[in-house]
Amino acid sequence: MILEILTPETKIFSGEVYGVQLPGVDGLFEVLDQHAPLVSALGKGAIKVLKSKDSKDKAATYSITGGFVEVLNNKVSVLAEGADASI
Repeated sequence: MILEILTPETKIFSGEVYGVQLPGVDGLFEVLDQHAPLVSALGKGAIKVLKSKDSKDKAATYSITGGFVEVLNNKVSVLAEGADASI
């Protein structure tokens, strides 16, 4: 699936991924390939990008201050108020 992480200033990440873990306002949740359509608010926390199913070291983490996520047609769009690479 395709993941894009955007802020008002820049595009933080764009590419093909296996899955993504997101900080929802009520707790963490994960979106994997072929997920059902979804729109959700995001809270402050970490986004973990799972680049590969087979290797745990192929993950990247980004810290966000809140925002929204849309999942539609195997594309995940994260609109974050603020974000940076971390850990």
